[in-house]
Amino acid sequence: MLKAADTLGVVFFPAYDWAISPTHPERQERLLYTQDQLREEGLFDIPGVREYKPDVALAHDVDLAHFTFPGVEEVLTSSHLVSAGGAMRAARLVMEREARRAFALVRPPGHHAMKVVHGTRGFCTVNVEAVMVETLRERYGVRRIAIVDTDCHHGDGTQDVYWHDPDVLFISLHQDGRTIYPGSGFPYELGGPTAMGSTCNIPLLPGTGDQGILHMLDHVVLPLIERFRPEIVINSAGQDNHFSDPITNMNFTAQGYAELTRRLGADIAVLEGGYSIQGALPYVNLGICLAMAGIDASGVVEPQYDPERVKQEQRITDYTLSLSDQLMSYFLDPPAMPKHGKAEGEWFVREKEVHYDTDAIFERQREKVLLCPDCSGVVSIESRADSGPLCLGVQIPPGACDACRERGHEEFETGQRSRNYRRAMLVDRPGRAVKRVLI
Repeated sequence: MLKAADTLGVVFFPAYDWAISPTHPERQERLLYTQDQLREEGLFDIPGVREYKPDVALAHDVDLAHFTFPGVEEVLTSSHLVSAGGAMRAARLVMEREARRAFALVRPPGHHAMKVVHGTRGFCTVNVEAVMVETLRERYGVRRIAIVDTDCHHGDGTQDVYWHDPDVLFISLHQDGRTIYPGSGFPYELGGPTAMGSTCNIPLLPGTGDQGILHMLDHVVLPLIERFRPEIVINSAGQDNHFSDPITNMNFTAQGYAELTRRLGADIAVLEGGYSIQGALPYVNLGICLAMAGIDASGVVEPQYDPERVKQEQRITDYTLSLSDQLMSYFLDPPAMPKHGKAEGEWFVREKEVHYDTDAIFERQREKVLLCPDCSGVVSIESRADSGPLCLGVQIPPGACDACRERGHEEFETGQRSRNYRRAMLVDRPGRAVKRVLI
C-alpha cells in the first residue's frame, strides 16, 4: 500500500466563474481534467495526502504585495482573491505543521502581475506567490525566501515585485525571451542596486527537454539556493514547458517535471501556466504531487509521450552545458549596479513601460529606490496608465532603518501635498500599516 513519505496538502481551486473567454486556454476546464485525474488515480486515498479548500485573501493581504490602482476592489475579482487565498492556505499548512509540503492548484495564475497593478497582463492580475510570501513574513516572521519559477514564460511580475529585495532570491528558468512572451528574463537582469544578485534568470533554447532543464537545476539553481540558505523554498510550478503545450516550444515531460520536483524539494508549490489541459496537466500535476509526497512517480506517463519526439538535440545539449558554466560565474560575481537606470543624488531611478496585453492598458513608470547603506531602501513609484490618472506608490521595506522609515513617510506626504497625484498609497512594512488616499 502506498504511503506518503512526506505529508502533502493539496489546495484545490479551479475558479468555475472566471475565464478569459470560453475557448481561451485560461478557462475553467484547465483544472477540471486534473481534478478528475487525481481522484481517479486515488491520490487522496494515500495516507498522508489530503485535499484542502483555499482561504480568501483580503485587500490588506494584496496591499502588502502590490500597489493596486485605483484599488483592490476595482481591479480584482473574487476568483483572484480565492486564488491568492489558496496560496496563503498552502503556506499556512506548512508553517503550522499540518503538512510537510503543500501544492496550491489554483487559478487564475499570477507570476506576470508586477508591483504596480492596473489590470491583467499575461492572464495574471494578482501575484499569488507574492501575496503568499508577504503572508509568510507578516504572520510567521519568515525572512529569507527562495522562489524558483519553472514556468516556460519568464516570471517578470515576481521579478518586479522583489527587484529591490535582497532577502528574496528569485530564480526563473524559462524559454529564451527573444522567442516568447514577455520578451524578458535575460541574465543581466540581476535586481536593483540594493539587491544585485538576488534575481537570477536562466534563458533556455526552444526545444530544451528533460536533459537540459535538469542540468540547469543541478548546476545552477540548486547551488544558488544552497549559497543563499533560504528558510523556505517556493516553486512557481508552471507546466507549459511540456512538449504538448500549444503556446510554447519546449520538450519537457511529465517524468521530467516529477524529477525536477523531487530534486528541488520545495516546501510549497503554486500552479502557474500550462495550457495542454488534457494531454499534459493531469499527468504533470499527478507527477508533481507524488514527488512532493516522496512517492515513486515513475509510472506517470502522458498519452502522447514518444521518446524520439522529445529527444533533445545535441546542439541544445552543447549550448546548455556551456551556458550553465557562464551563468554561475556571472551570478556569483555580478556587476556593482544594474544595466538599466541611473543614480540621481540619493536615489537610483529607472523608467519603465508596461503593456497589459490582456486588458489593452499601457502604463509608464518612474521608479526610485533610496540608496541606503543600512537597508534595502525606500521604493517610490510614479505610475500613469492610459486607463487612469497619475498615481504614487511608496514602500518602506521589511527591516528598514529608522532613517528610511522617516524618508518613506516624507515621500508619501510630499506626494499628497504636491497635488500631482490623484491616488497615493503607502506601505510601511515595519509599522504593519497601509495608507490609501484619493487626492
